[in-house]
Amino acid sequence: MSKIAARDRLIFALDVPSVAEAEQLLDRLHGHISFVKVGLELYTAAGPDMVKRVLDRGMRVFLDLKFLDIEETVKRATARVAAMGVDFLTVHANRKALSAAVQGREGSSLKLLAVTVLTNFDGHDLRDMGIQRSVEDLVTARTLLASEVGCDGVVASGEEAAAIRQKVGPRFSIVTPGVRPAGRGVDDHARATTPTQTIAAGADYLVIGRPIRDAEDPEATVAAIVAEMQAAFDARG
Repeated sequence: MSKIAARDRLIFALDVPSVAEAEQLLDRLHGHISFVKVGLELYTAAGPDMVKRVLDRGMRVFLDLKFLDIEETVKRATARVAAMGVDFLTVHANRKALSAAVQGREGSSLKLLAVTVLTNFDGHDLRDMGIQRSVEDLVTARTLLASEVGCDGVVASGEEAAAIRQKVGPRFSIVTPGVRPAGRGVDDHARATTPTQTIAAGADYLVIGRPIRDAEDPEATVAAIVAEMQAAFDARG
């Protein structure tokens, strides 16, 4: 049986447009979730204050801002994030940006996640951007880059998790969005996987938003997802 507690590995994507809606969901899910993703929509509406509100509830924060800018800007912005006390920060998998973020978080416990290929992209999208590699090849190449410059993990879909794990071993974190319970629509994700598939492939954390946020009974939905995740972690050993 796995020593991993699935409840600690579910990251709820708090993708709502206001503090009021965020607080309502956090109140409702109190005791059911312990890790929250704050992304562009909510951060644009509420800024660092929203991060503080989540941390003050005793929850962990994954700040999903996907930094990509000149080195000095990324370095200084990462230092500000590190001072907030969040657990994870995303940075696009560009060598200069990742290296700057590593410098910016120096001396803190902030973990950096490189964004490999967004889960709504497929091979056609890559070719539109002039990239001729397959999604898996690009994801694994960017994973190796992230490991080389000193990041702690990557954000990637469940479809690439097994290939990533083969490249970087067990200590490098794989955080997977675009996870959808079986029978649930994939929304705008081109490379969605179920919790069981995602964990079996080697992912460490699952980011799930809309299936919980939009559920008639969010608490029951979380309980069912966590139960499925726990069974998958136990099966993986």
